[in-house]
Amino acid sequence: MTDSEVLSAYGARAPVYTDLLGSVEDMHELDRRNIQRWAKGISGPILDAGCGPGHWTDFLHRQGADISGVDLVAEFIDSARLRFPDVSFRVASLRALDLADGSLGGVLAWYSLIHLPPAELPVVLTQLHRVLKPQGQVLIGFFEGESGKSFDHAVTRAYYWSIDSMTRMLQDAGFDVLESETRHDPGSRPHAAIVAAAGLH
Repeated sequence: MTDSEVLSAYGARAPVYTDLLGSVEDMHELDRRNIQRWAKGISGPILDAGCGPGHWTDFLHRQGADISGVDLVAEFIDSARLRFPDVSFRVASLRALDLADGSLGGVLAWYSLIHLPPAELPVVLTQLHRVLKPQGQVLIGFFEGESGKSFDHAVTRAYYWSIDSMTRMLQDAGFDVLESETRHDPGSRPHAAIVAAAGLH
């Protein structure tokens, strides 16, 4: 998916998406615990990369994190600014983050990489590595399954990844994988998450 395709698909559905999935209370309790635990171990600023409606950004802000959110979809950013006025949000593409090298302690990429075609995901992972300081951490949430296989997501085409494949791509981008998890809840697609630390630049 190109940025313009994702922008068009989400821009048209942003209000509905926010109503359905724009609250941390609508998220799985285990995800809330894991994201909170991860953030508490981060030293330095955190970027919520592909923050969507901004609910995770606000959640971690309220936990005391130094966090800001970016998203490609202006409709999401406009809504997030209204809903969470104490948090910093801006429009940006993950393909070209306007941040200095090594400027972040952590990056949360929670289901924000799922629409990237297989050939483009490594490019974005390299961007995330660039903006993280050495040993800064990324937390990625994604749909677990046959690597690179596309499916019809509720908004637009998305892709599955296995833990092994995502691990290899992270390692190729300069990360060391610290932990991973999978979960399959009834009625939902299989979930996966990986925490990785940026190696020396």
